[in-house]
Amino acid sequence: MVVPEQPCSVLINVNLSDTPSEQSLKQDFEHGSTAVKIKALKNAIIMMQAGEKFPGLLMHIIRYVLPEQDHTIKKLLFIFWEIVPKRTSDGKLLTEMILVCDAYRKDLNHPNEYIRGSTLRFLCKVRECELLEPLMPSIRACLENKYSYVRRNAVLALYTIYRNFEQLVPDAPELIQGYLESEQDPSCKRNAFIMLIHTDQQKALQYLQSCIDDIGSFGDILQLVIVELIYKVCQAKPTERAKFIRTVYNLLSSNSASVRYEAAGTLVTLSSTPTAIKAAAKCYVELIVHESDNNVKLVVLDKLVKLQHDHKHDLALQNELAMDVLRILASTDIEVRRKTLDFLMDIISLRNVKDVVGILKKEVLKTYSNNDKDQNTKVYQQLLVQALHKCGVKFPNTAEVVVPILMDFLGEGNEKAAESVLIFVREAVTRFENLQNSIIEKLLSSLPSIKSISVMHAGLWIVAEYCTTESQIREMMDVVLEMLGQLPIVDSEIRESIEGEDTTATNTIPSVQGVARVTADGTYATQSALSSVANKFQEKPQLRQFLLDGEFFLGAALATALTKLSLRYHEIGGDVVDKNKLTAQSMLVLASIIHLGKSSLPKKPISDDDIDWLSLCIRVLNDRSPLLISIFTRGCRASLQDMIGTIDMSKLELSESEKSLIKTDVDALINFNQLVSKNSDKAVDELELSLLAATEGTSKKETDLSTTSLSKVYQLTGFSDPIYAEAYINVNQYDIVLDVLVVNQTPDTLQNLSLELTTLGDLKLVDKPSPVTLGGNDFCNTKAQVKVASTETGIIFGNIVYDVSGVSGDRSCVVLNDIHIDIMDYIEPASCTDTEFRKMWAEFEWENKVSVQTNITNMNTYLSHILSSTNMKCLTPKEALTGDCGFLAANLYAKSVFGEDALANVSIEQLSENGALSGHIRIRAKSQGMALSLGDKITLSQKKDKSN
Repeated sequence: MVVPEQPCSVLINVNLSDTPSEQSLKQDFEHGSTAVKIKALKNAIIMMQAGEKFPGLLMHIIRYVLPEQDHTIKKLLFIFWEIVPKRTSDGKLLTEMILVCDAYRKDLNHPNEYIRGSTLRFLCKVRECELLEPLMPSIRACLENKYSYVRRNAVLALYTIYRNFEQLVPDAPELIQGYLESEQDPSCKRNAFIMLIHTDQQKALQYLQSCIDDIGSFGDILQLVIVELIYKVCQAKPTERAKFIRTVYNLLSSNSASVRYEAAGTLVTLSSTPTAIKAAAKCYVELIVHESDNNVKLVVLDKLVKLQHDHKHDLALQNELAMDVLRILASTDIEVRRKTLDFLMDIISLRNVKDVVGILKKEVLKTYSNNDKDQNTKVYQQLLVQALHKCGVKFPNTAEVVVPILMDFLGEGNEKAAESVLIFVREAVTRFENLQNSIIEKLLSSLPSIKSISVMHAGLWIVAEYCTTESQIREMMDVVLEMLGQLPIVDSEIRESIEGEDTTATNTIPSVQGVARVTADGTYATQSALSSVANKFQEKPQLRQFLLDGEFFLGAALATALTKLSLRYHEIGGDVVDKNKLTAQSMLVLASIIHLGKSSLPKKPISDDDIDWLSLCIRVLNDRSPLLISIFTRGCRASLQDMIGTIDMSKLELSESEKSLIKTDVDALINFNQLVSKNSDKAVDELELSLLAATEGTSKKETDLSTTSLSKVYQLTGFSDPIYAEAYINVNQYDIVLDVLVVNQTPDTLQNLSLELTTLGDLKLVDKPSPVTLGGNDFCNTKAQVKVASTETGIIFGNIVYDVSGVSGDRSCVVLNDIHIDIMDYIEPASCTDTEFRKMWAEFEWENKVSVQTNITNMNTYLSHILSSTNMKCLTPKEALTGDCGFLAANLYAKSVFGEDALANVSIEQLSENGALSGHIRIRAKSQGMALSLGDKITLSQKKDKSN
């Protein structure tokens, strides 16, 4: 038979180096000073919590410790009386407890209010009716004490006694109702009102209706309880909602932020009228704007997002809410701003887009005026660019206003924001033909001020692709020649260096510098020194400086741009001399770049790939083949349009998948709250749902419950072992619960049977399973909880130790099989942009390279197998994976519940000899454990597939 342990309400984690004996504790209690008694009492409490039994110690504590008036001793005694056994083996109360009860009564009448209050708090934990019955007159008398600390603890004591032993105080609700009407202290009224809510809700409603006009003057702690009562009453009786709607409305203007937050949430559940929804939304916005804690801002912002999602068909709410949400951008926290802008893009409409763009424009100007641009300011600039980008694409009539605002970012030092601007410009010139000329003119004027190589690269490509008139092409050529400076580059650099040396030798500016010195006799003297300062060279043009720094990939991009311009200029028509002149200038630029790359002037030499591309462009300009002309002038733009169309389709598929999540079946039942009975299971309690989600974590869909449950059962021992054990693993969001079934397969009684577990990896055993006693052929269930700190494959191992009843000797031990925790329980598919993927790929330092070894011969099938095995999402569009080229490359992304990112790149090819797949999967993560665990999972899934 299993012997359960006694319930424990006190946990003390202290390791004693030396444990005193019972006799020494008795000596300390009898002859020791106050300090010695305190130490001995602490040791006794800790040892009793560890399982020690001191039956002879109780009387010594009653005789020598209980009369002490020291406050520390009294606090320790409350803990001791809580854990000490108070009954005999046959269930009768110990006779010594009569003396303890008398001590309780004296403390309840003590002149010190804190001793009275502490005693009342202790009595809330007493579960012996015989001890509480003689104390009831004293507890009732404490309700009339002049100190509020005593009165509010007396209310709590009466509440717990009435809940556990109603016969001791049958008139408690009437007593507290009368007490509540005369009480003035807010904390006492709160405790009394809570007691009425849980003991006699009708009396609580009577009190609420009697003072419903004065609720605004109550303290915030009492107002919170009133909001809770209104919510519960209206959930149980929907017909009562009309009585309390005005009360909840009034609480929206409370001085307490907590009351306003709870009142707004309650108002939404009580009423779905547009007026109530708008009032709750405005309350949430005010809380976000005026609250200083950023975590609170994010929590309330989530509430606001959910409110908008539940009422997204209310267009009037969307319009008003958009302008209110813009006030949240005044926050300095970047996460609050990021979530606000994302939310704003969901509620923006044609009615308010102009106002939203105008305010975003002011935010952009604020970032310009901020001289001290820290990292958060740069990130905020990038977020503003992305928001304006979405506004311009979603509402084409605002693109004309958005483009000039964003173009100013190209000359700024924020490279990420400038790259986001060019992504928008590339999309804008493709979508909006009426804006092409103005965008190209603005971009041409901004090219000389660009300071980033990647931004310059993209800017040259866009301008060369969309310069379609003679004037634009000539202007583009003039800008390029201006940014390159004098040609040829090598000859002009050598000439400038020679002239610079001559200038330095002849044109020096002498200057006299005077320094004050102290002579030996203490007087001051001035010491002069003659120096010469040479004139500084003028700064080189931007594009020329990039090439001198060795950035010849930019030169290859310039070659592509000039080739497109020259070929398109020949197609447009015009004077032959002008055509040949433009082509000759382009060839001169390309040849000069090749010459510079082969010289010793640049900091880095040119690569062979760049030389080949520059030479190819010169050959294309010379030959002007119709096929190559078609590729350069029309093929690139067609590819760009296909790519933008693919991005649009992927966004459309994502939005459709999100919409499908909230769809219901055609034959699904519709629940009307007005028609649902009180005892119906269909009534939905939002509070209970939120608590359930908070305690149970993220729930996952399971197709077959029985199959899924059986797959999580691990056999720990063999059938021939004296003890059979198996564990069912219940994986929550941040912890793992092991429900272990232990079966005694022998006829002997096993005593002190303990399950000893140890973890390997980033796991931590929270609580140790308690020892049990198993009879012959008996079984029991024991649980162990393991905390998970990060996404890393962990191992749980251990053994079962026990003693056989009636057999002396060493303890018996059964070693358990290892339990491997699957990393896939904590990884979920996620999405990110290509820019964010490349940024994380460059930042993450841990990489794991896995070779492809599988018997799958289809590349798309293999990719699907990897996605299902790793819970990752493929970021590469489906259109890019189609075709039969014998090669496949895809980017994968996933995120753990702990916020860790996991990136993967699949590069495989199909061998022509036998059709087998070969290649590698590169995994990158911020932590080593994440990268290694994902690699092991992929390797294991390949082996499983190979065996199949």
